[in-house]
Amino acid sequence: MKRRYIMSGGLAFSEEKDMMKLSRLSKKGWVFDRFAFMGYILKKGEPQELQFAIDYRSNPDEEYFELFKEAGWTHVGSQANYIHLFTSQPGVTPIYTDRPSTLEKYSNEKNFVKKGAIWSLAVTLCIALLLYLVNTLTFPDAVEAVLSVSLSVLLGLSLISLIFTGLPYLGYVYKIYKLR
Repeated sequence: MKRRYIMSGGLAFSEEKDMMKLSRLSKKGWVFDRFAFMGYILKKGEPQELQFAIDYRSNPDEEYFELFKEAGWTHVGSQANYIHLFTSQPGVTPIYTDRPSTLEKYSNEKNFVKKGAIWSLAVTLCIALLLYLVNTLTFPDAVEAVLSVSLSVLLGLSLISLIFTGLPYLGYVYKIYKLR
């Protein structure tokens, strides 16, 4: 069976575009199979006209999925038991139809990633400060070299963490700003 990976634009930035892309590709026979790192795996199948929607809920129960089913939405996949993808036939009422519920959805997401972003920022700043101190204070050459390399590696890792938490946080802040 043919499979295809498509990259996500990042749900905090392009959730709607991702859903439209999945819909467009399903019309060509590329149907969602599962979530992948920073994207989706599609499999070749019969062309279908579907609309897609994402919802966020940590450890949902059967009642959660039943509610969507009754509204005409089919659960097709979850990522980390938190991000849930649904499909429906065209014309089915969207999951979020009004501004207050959409604002609540993005506010919850903003608050969810905010904690990680703050911790990542704090760790990054602490490591940067330590690296600055190591490079400005006097240490034996061998100690300074080991500390500089170690702290540089840690700084790089913390910056990656900051990118994966800070950018989504800013994306949700911007979405909320646009909705208000």
